[in-house]
Amino acid sequence: MFLSYILAIFLSLSPLSQQQRGDVMQQNDGYVWPTEQHVLNKLSKWQDLKFGVLLHWGLYSVPGIVESWSICDEDWITRDTTQTYQQYKDWYWGLAKQLNPTRFDPTQWARVMKDAGMKYMIFTTKHHDGFCMFDSKYDDFSIARYAFKDNPKRDVLKSVLQAFRDQGFMLGTYFSKPDWHSQDYWWDVYPTKRGRNVNYDIKKWPWRWNRYKQFVYNQMCEITDPQRYGNVDILWLDGGWVCKENNQNIDMPHIAEGVRRNQPGLLIVDRTIGGPYENYQTPERTVPEKQIPHPWESCIPLSDDWGWVSRPHWKTPEKVISTLMEVVAKGGNLVLGVGPTPEGLIQPEAVVRLEAIGRWLRANGLAIYNTVPTKNYHSGSLWFTASKDGRTLYALYPSQPGNDAPQMLSWSGNVPKGKVVLIGKDLKLKTSVQGENVTVTLPQGSVKAGEPFALRFAASKK
Repeated sequence: MFLSYILAIFLSLSPLSQQQRGDVMQQNDGYVWPTEQHVLNKLSKWQDLKFGVLLHWGLYSVPGIVESWSICDEDWITRDTTQTYQQYKDWYWGLAKQLNPTRFDPTQWARVMKDAGMKYMIFTTKHHDGFCMFDSKYDDFSIARYAFKDNPKRDVLKSVLQAFRDQGFMLGTYFSKPDWHSQDYWWDVYPTKRGRNVNYDIKKWPWRWNRYKQFVYNQMCEITDPQRYGNVDILWLDGGWVCKENNQNIDMPHIAEGVRRNQPGLLIVDRTIGGPYENYQTPERTVPEKQIPHPWESCIPLSDDWGWVSRPHWKTPEKVISTLMEVVAKGGNLVLGVGPTPEGLIQPEAVVRLEAIGRWLRANGLAIYNTVPTKNYHSGSLWFTASKDGRTLYALYPSQPGNDAPQMLSWSGNVPKGKVVLIGKDLKLKTSVQGENVTVTLPQGSVKAGEPFALRFAASKK
């Protein structure tokens, strides 16, 4: 029986079904700059960090399946046809009795991510399935009330935030606005015929929706409570269909007031909505085609999945580094999705890849961290960034799988003044400049085939 469930979920993870669920979220054009100076200050600090981690961990980690979506009744979902929908949901909710991560070690997570060169983190406190990865006062459907209840780290959020705080990270909490376990969102009186949306008529049952709004407000204030969790820098909200425009108004002004009373300067990321509560935008599983003149972040998983799965398809370190180059050159940040195992660890296969990314960043991070976009940000094979004072430019060469190591690089614009240096090896390169056209020669053996690298040079005053 269990195998049939797994087969059903495996089918739901096909590339087609990922596209069908609207999983690739483009940036919204309606960006509104914050007006509060302390929010602007934190936003500027966040933009300097460039590279972070998004940690998905929950019920779905036990069998290693797609996060939450398997209990949704939308057409793209495939399940075991020998089971009723309610039987499947009962099995899924029952995973709460099995999630017992006795090897849970957030200090290992934080150490691995710091070694990977990451500077900020976002932890999934609650996904759409409604299961809380924190000890909520407002809901018993929590890791702190089931198999893990006797563990001293049962308030997982508290342990995770402290571990990353100890490593100097900027701290973020992911929270799902929809809660499919809540009777005030998916009410059992009605079928879930409206897919991911609230399944009853809010106009007919306003008191129930008002109760849900209060519940959401309470939990968002709870996970930003400084008395329980210390400082929190980012509140990263998912489930963009829960919004005023979709007739599911949860009163974001009231929420923003409450969470910023707890955490002055808090960045609020009400994804895909636009307006004053989407302080930075979050294109998902993609990189925008061009530079964007306001704060944004591509969120992309290290494998094909956000959470842990038993047979992941990993991205190579070179692929991640090359994506980071493009994202930063276009003015954004990259948050990389990593899913801890059901036991509570970052698995060795992920660690190896993250370590390789970290080694590259330790050697080449000058071209990534604390940089700003340049007007001429792409030429030939190269991406470009600049130091904040504009005096130093960086040329970023992404991985070219299947190609030999380059012996010569050419670009137009971003003319160097003086020497061009191969970062990491501090190697001065032979350079030729003819008008706006630049050519540098790379000595044999200075770079390897398929290896991303970066160059540094002073900017011309032209």
